[in-house]
Amino acid sequence: MKHQVKLKGQLKSYLRWPFILSCLLIAMTIGIFIVDYKAGFIALLCLVCYLIAALMIYYRIKPIIVSELVNFALEYGQVQKALLYDLQVPYAVLDGQGKLLWANRSFDEIANEKPGFKGIDHIFPELTSDKLPGDGNKAIVPVTYEGNYFRAELSRITVTDFSEHNALVDIGEDNVLITMYLFDETEIRNYIRENQEQRLVCGIIFVDNYEEALNSTEEVRQSLLAALIERKITKYMQNYDAIVTKIEKDRYQFVIQHRYLPLLQSSKFSLLDEVREINIGNEMPVTLCIGVGADAANYAQSNEWAKNAIELALGRGGDQAVVKEREKIFYYGGKKKQVEKSTRVRARVKAHALKQLIEGKEQVVIMGHKIGDVDSFGASVGVYRIARALNKKAYIVLNEVTKSVRPLKACFQDNSYYDSDMFLNEAQAREIVDLNTALIIVDVNRPSYTECPELLSGTRSIVILDHHRQSSESIENAVLSYIEPYASSASEMVAEILQYISDGIKLRSEEADAMYAGLMIDTNNFLNKTGVRTFEAAAYLKKNGADVTKIRMMFRDDMETFQVRAEAVSKAEIFDDVFAFAECKPGNLETPTVVGAQIANELLNITNVKASFVFTFVKDTVYISARSMEEVNVQLVMEKFGGGGHSAIAGAQLKDISVPAAMTQVKAEIRRMKSEGEI
Repeated sequence: MKHQVKLKGQLKSYLRWPFILSCLLIAMTIGIFIVDYKAGFIALLCLVCYLIAALMIYYRIKPIIVSELVNFALEYGQVQKALLYDLQVPYAVLDGQGKLLWANRSFDEIANEKPGFKGIDHIFPELTSDKLPGDGNKAIVPVTYEGNYFRAELSRITVTDFSEHNALVDIGEDNVLITMYLFDETEIRNYIRENQEQRLVCGIIFVDNYEEALNSTEEVRQSLLAALIERKITKYMQNYDAIVTKIEKDRYQFVIQHRYLPLLQSSKFSLLDEVREINIGNEMPVTLCIGVGADAANYAQSNEWAKNAIELALGRGGDQAVVKEREKIFYYGGKKKQVEKSTRVRARVKAHALKQLIEGKEQVVIMGHKIGDVDSFGASVGVYRIARALNKKAYIVLNEVTKSVRPLKACFQDNSYYDSDMFLNEAQAREIVDLNTALIIVDVNRPSYTECPELLSGTRSIVILDHHRQSSESIENAVLSYIEPYASSASEMVAEILQYISDGIKLRSEEADAMYAGLMIDTNNFLNKTGVRTFEAAAYLKKNGADVTKIRMMFRDDMETFQVRAEAVSKAEIFDDVFAFAECKPGNLETPTVVGAQIANELLNITNVKASFVFTFVKDTVYISARSMEEVNVQLVMEKFGGGGHSAIAGAQLKDISVPAAMTQVKAEIRRMKSEGEI
């Protein structure tokens, strides 16, 4: 049954005013009767006429007013609906679950979708149920449709008593509707993208072995080689509308628009390969370093980032491109075998700078990486000798003493020649490090990998001596950084520096043994990553009393270690014909990760194996030891898992994962890198 239409509110009160005023007229008529009887009859007659007129107007005019109001409301609703339907802003109504209920013409023209209770995510996949607004909330979601960009603004409203008064649509128990406006942002986004693409990006190209390449060429062809290098660089960069300027004989600076950077990245900076292929009789191939600073706030910052990228590329061994984009760093190249530099000029310069730094401080604290190995220990002992030769108090930070380091450390602890506080743990080191301390980091260049990262903030005089390639994580406040990826070990680097610190430094036999052991272990008995300077360092240490037989006896293995190695090798899996995979089961081994590295070295003795990966599970972490014959750059593979190292020796750590799952991930990454030509 339909309800009778009634007036209410101010309009109802307005129509009742004649009856309210009648009370006043009745009182006035009574007053007139009291004053004058005849005048009272006249007033009464007027009152009766007024009441009759008021009743007639109320009961006859009221339906007309109601009818006019109803007609107005209907026409107003039609006008409002027409205005909303023809609104230029796309508008739609959804139910609480995101189903499309109604849309205006502008929305239909964009989405070309009629209301049919389909989910809005059918039109805009970005508008999933979790993106819809909650109670009393609004949501703004960027969406795309057929190449156009929109900003969808959604509001949640509650329509009370809606379901009770209609028999056609049920919009849910909560009577919830969601209104959606679409604002076209395609044009402004195109302007933003065009502005971004036209921004200038600064880059630097450095011929990292310019002198060596020229010296390997006949003198009459050296000028031709230099001209070919310059022509290759300028012609290649002209393909990207670059402005190239030669600022030094081996350094170029270029500027390109940001739109060309993705093209350079997709080609993996093929200029590296093109320049390397130059051959006019030069025995050494020419290699480049390219540094690019992208997405900077201004050109000056882009130039500064390009310089940082070049330093990082050089620290990683050269022959590669590095793109620094705000906090992100991308690496390209670095696949070829690194060539040792025969000159010791850099070592002599760094030794002189190190000497001046130590002489200006009261004490020296030496620190390696966590779970220190023999090379880290040997390099620390070598720096300790440098400090003592310069009459400075020195300490070595050493927390966990592994099985391989223990016999070497014993040679110093029971020796009256050395101070009893030569070795400190992490807590003791934090107490003594101050602004008058020279903190020297050896065999590591990542702050999180050091024995005590807190020491890095305790002093401003930090020195880095390392042979591992740099990564995006680096010690930024170092006053002296000597990172030489060509070196076989940190002990080799320190042995070279020792020869330039001052005349007459004589190593004790214990110190020479420790450094020789570090050099021997990191080169796998001089089989991996050895060059002329490696053997020169070994000869220097032998001259200072290194006892090879004694060192070999220190590193003999017990039967259990030998059996674990033998079992891992016997169960090794050959993947893709050239990659060996094995698991080192730690059992009761004291240093299972060291054994894992030994297994990786042994697997390289198998015919046709180019790289080996050994997985060791220790305390919820899988340690990966990767080795190669330098035909495969395992450092690039390990970087994908947050690790590092250098081309022939690398490693990584994966937490909260099983060994089979870790193997599967590494295999998948190798397949991907091979398909994309990265290895």
